[in-house]
Amino acid sequence: MSSCEQSSVDKPERVWCDGCYDMVHFGHANQLRQAKKFGKKLIVGVHNDEEVTLHKGPPVFTEEERYRMVRGIKWVDEVIEDAPYSTTIATLDKYDCAFCIHGDDITMTADGRDTYEEVKNEGRYKECKRTAGVSTTDLLGRMLMLSRIHHSREDAIDQEIEKTRSLSTSKCAESPWTRVSRFITSTRTLMEFSAGNKPQAGDKIVYVSGAFDLFHIGHLCFLEAARALGDYLIVGILNDQTVNSYRGGCHPIMNLNERVLSVLAYKPVSEVIIGAPYHITGELIDQFNIAVVVQGSRVSHHQSPEDTEDPYTAAKERGIFTTIDSGSDVTTDAVIQRIFDRRLVYEARNAKKVKKELAAVEALQKMQNGNGKLDTRNAVVIDTSNL
Repeated sequence: MSSCEQSSVDKPERVWCDGCYDMVHFGHANQLRQAKKFGKKLIVGVHNDEEVTLHKGPPVFTEEERYRMVRGIKWVDEVIEDAPYSTTIATLDKYDCAFCIHGDDITMTADGRDTYEEVKNEGRYKECKRTAGVSTTDLLGRMLMLSRIHHSREDAIDQEIEKTRSLSTSKCAESPWTRVSRFITSTRTLMEFSAGNKPQAGDKIVYVSGAFDLFHIGHLCFLEAARALGDYLIVGILNDQTVNSYRGGCHPIMNLNERVLSVLAYKPVSEVIIGAPYHITGELIDQFNIAVVVQGSRVSHHQSPEDTEDPYTAAKERGIFTTIDSGSDVTTDAVIQRIFDRRLVYEARNAKKVKKELAAVEALQKMQNGNGKLDTRNAVVIDTSNL
C-alpha cells in the first residue's frame, strides 16, 4: 500500500499546509484536497499581509479576506492566522501536525531560500502535484493584459505559448510553474471536487446562478447567505458566451470549467449546473425541485442590453424568488480595479517571480541525479494519481 493509499487508521490526526492563498483559485483548492488525504484533519496556515508583501509583493486580497476564503474551502478543518512564511519544525509541533504538505513547485523567501528547507531536512515534508494550467500569477496576467487567450482556439493558445517561450532570455526555456498554460478538465476532476451528495426527501432546495468569475469573498458571502435559506444549494454557472454577452471585453477572466471547480470547492455548495440556462425556466425549477431562487442585491443584474426579458420571471410568477444581501461590497469588477490601481506593482511582482523560478529551475537542473531526475532536496514525492 502506497503512502497515498493509507487507511484512515494509519493516518496522522493532523497535517499542515500553508501559503498566501491570494486570489484563491481551484488550483489552491485542489492542493488542499490532496493534502487532506494524508491526515484526519487538515490545518492550514495563512500568511499575513506584512509577510506576503515582504516575500512576494503586496497581495490583492487583505489577510482577513484570505483567512475567510480558506476557511470556506470544504477540505479545510482549521485555519491558523499569521502563519510564518518559512515553515519550521517548531510550527508543526506547536499545532500538533505530523508533517507539512506542499505542491511540487518552489516557494522561496525574499532572500532566495526554500521556505520548506527545515522541514524537508527533518523528513517532515510531503509533496503533491500542483494543478497544471492555473496560478495566481497567470490570473493576474490575464487581467493586466486584458487577454482573452484563455477563450481562444487551441492553435491560437499554442502560438501564444510558443511566443512566450521564445521571449525568455534564460538558459531555461521557461519556469514550469509560471507560464502561459491551459487547464484541462476531466470527469475525474469534477468527481473529486463534487461532494456527491443528493438532496434528501424533504430538503428545501435553493438555486442561484451567475458567472462567479474570479471567485472571491463577495461570492462566498453570497453563497453562505443563500445556503442559509435551505438545506441544499444548487449553483448554476453561466457559460462563457453568455457571460461575455452581458459583460463584454475579456470577460469572463476564467473559463467555464475553471469557474465550475472554483465554486465546487466551497462548503455551502451542494451541486452545480454546468453551463446553466440564462433564463430560469419553469422546466428548470421543476426538474431540480427548486423551492427558492435567489439573487444578490449588491451585484448588477446579469442581463445583456439586447435582452428585455427578466431571467427570473418564472420564479417571480411562482412566488419563490427572493433577493439577499451578502454583506460584502467585493465584486469581480472591484477585484479587477484593485489590480489596475496597482498595475505596475503587480507587473513587477509577476516578473520578479518568473525570474526567481527560472533561476531555481536552472539550479535544480545542475543537481540532477544519475537517473536524470531532479533532486528535490529530501522531498517525499507522493503519487497522487489515486487521490
